[in-house]
Amino acid sequence: MKIISEDTARNTAHHLLKIQAIKLQPGVPFTWASGWKSPIYCDNRMTLSHPEVRTYIKNQVADAVAKLYPTTEVIAGVATGAIALGALVADALNIPFVYVRPEPKSHGRKNQIEGYLPKGKRVVVIEDLISTGKSSLLAVDALRKEEANVMGMLAIFTYQFVVAEQNFKEANCQIHTLSNYEHLIAEAAKQDYILESEMQTLENWRLAPENWGK
Repeated sequence: MKIISEDTARNTAHHLLKIQAIKLQPGVPFTWASGWKSPIYCDNRMTLSHPEVRTYIKNQVADAVAKLYPTTEVIAGVATGAIALGALVADALNIPFVYVRPEPKSHGRKNQIEGYLPKGKRVVVIEDLISTGKSSLLAVDALRKEEANVMGMLAIFTYQFVVAEQNFKEANCQIHTLSNYEHLIAEAAKQDYILESEMQTLENWRLAPENWGK
């Protein structure tokens, strides 16, 4: 997983911490839906409520799409967290937008991909957050089943789990992010969001999140 640039990674981490889209609580861990205990909680949908941050992220992602994948024909947002961001990016680039559900609807046309997506179109997938990568790659699979040419994925943030790297490699899907866990922790320490004594705890969690706190 590659970041767009060092400056973008630092600035994005700063914005996410400032608006509390990311919260760090090593002493009072969160519990994820998976059951994992975590010293960090990330809700990038918070960015939508802050116009300055929302615009910054939209522009960074749109610029990255234009630079990395200049022949992109469609933007696909992963439901639900990246629907709004994907639509903003598609609007900025003036190209079509679709979004991908976690699974097909059980009624109506039973769509998994919402919107008009002709076969063979060059698609870039937009995601808000990468943890293990499994849910994000389900969207890639759905697009490929509809014969889309998935060129890659862009996300706001990644926890940098080793398993995510492996999953994207196995799926043969290129991934770039605006920021990552490493830059977040560095920025948090710089801005005194965390104590120096908490740094090791945060590092240990990322290396084995499934076992941390047990």
